[in-house]
Amino acid sequence: MNATAKAPQRVLIAEVEHARYADLLRQQAPGLELFASDQPSELAAYAARDAIWLGRPDLLVPLLRQGLQPQWLQSTWAGVTPLLAAGLPSKYPLTRAVGIFGQVMAEYVLCHVLAHERQLLTRLAAQVEQRWDNRQPQSLSGRKALIVGTGDIGLSVAQFLAPFGIELLGIASSPRHLPPFSLVAGLDDLSRLVGEADYVINLLPDTPATRDIYDGALFACCKPSALFINAGRGVAVVDADLVAALQQGQLAGAVIDVCREEPLPAGHSLWDAPRLLLTGHSSAPTDPRLLVQLFVDNLTRWRAGAALRGHVDFARGY
Repeated sequence: MNATAKAPQRVLIAEVEHARYADLLRQQAPGLELFASDQPSELAAYAARDAIWLGRPDLLVPLLRQGLQPQWLQSTWAGVTPLLAAGLPSKYPLTRAVGIFGQVMAEYVLCHVLAHERQLLTRLAAQVEQRWDNRQPQSLSGRKALIVGTGDIGLSVAQFLAPFGIELLGIASSPRHLPPFSLVAGLDDLSRLVGEADYVINLLPDTPATRDIYDGALFACCKPSALFINAGRGVAVVDADLVAALQQGQLAGAVIDVCREEPLPAGHSLWDAPRLLLTGHSSAPTDPRLLVQLFVDNLTRWRAGAALRGHVDFARGY
């Protein structure tokens, strides 16, 4: 058992909704010594007191740059890229948020798949123009969705879509058998499988192997009737190539939740790209209630010296 577990454990909460996180922790894990803030100077003062850190990577990176280091850091984000930057410490336990985004991400994907199939945006445009649009939609049954990234979020999305009769294809770091996917292939097969998909759904993490993979060559392999959804990482997509693919009719449309630069600056080509919807990094917000449940479970594991859920390998980046 970790020796520090005998004393009241100090926990630093670095979140915009820090008061809510603190209230939930007091309810679910009484006896902790909590300090919660979103102000860098206040966070730095408390971080020096040998604490566990819980919070947003962007609020915690400045503390690491000051030479401070946690006993263990639980990220409230699924992605931890800011914490992996060159020059930052990497000799501490780091866990990312896992097991809490599947349902909400699946709802996001289903929303936009149905909106595309039912042509909601074009029907709204027709209504504004007072033009009767009675084109008949097709069912999701028999459609093919390629989910690129089959971790816990990708698997949850697949399980959510399966009852609609969609054939599910997946891309992972290596081929594997993973129901309800009919096939999970490796990243080398991406260019082949995008040509079969009606929906290409990117859920990949940010790693050196996943940057810039959605480029002009890959979009040229897509079906002209396909919808591209990016709810993974903005750096996976070459923006100019996506815009060109939409302009040239290589894709039917795109839903982009994540961008290389956020907020997206005025004048960026994505704002005016045809048939492209921007959703402002809103696909899967962190639910403090679920995140605190994950933290409390990991706290129990940490005290017992057991494996932590969502443990990050600094070399792999996830």
